[in-house]
Amino acid sequence: MTPELKEQLDTLVKQHKVLVFMKGNKLMPQCGFSNNVVQILNTLGVPFETIDVLENNEIRQGIKEYSNWPTIPQVFVNGEFVGGSDIMIQLYQSGELQQMLEIALAS
Repeated sequence: MTPELKEQLDTLVKQHKVLVFMKGNKLMPQCGFSNNVVQILNTLGVPFETIDVLENNEIRQGIKEYSNWPTIPQVFVNGEFVGGSDIMIQLYQSGELQQMLEIALAS
């Protein structure tokens, strides 16, 4: 990963309380896993931003190295990598996600 790409990803991740790197966007997810994450966040009613990795292959590959996670979508909360679709579903079902988001949005 180039230093420029790392800096770009650092800036994006720190700029938004809740950020999802996904295929498509929150209005039109382009894969089922991305759609799962959007549905969970919409259900919780939290504001979030999305980055469509299909529009930028450098970001699509770079984010996997940045987070050390091989798949898309990827969710960041308060600058920290949380996980992908499966982890988001588990955190949502356990109630941990709602607590995590409430704390993040209050800070």
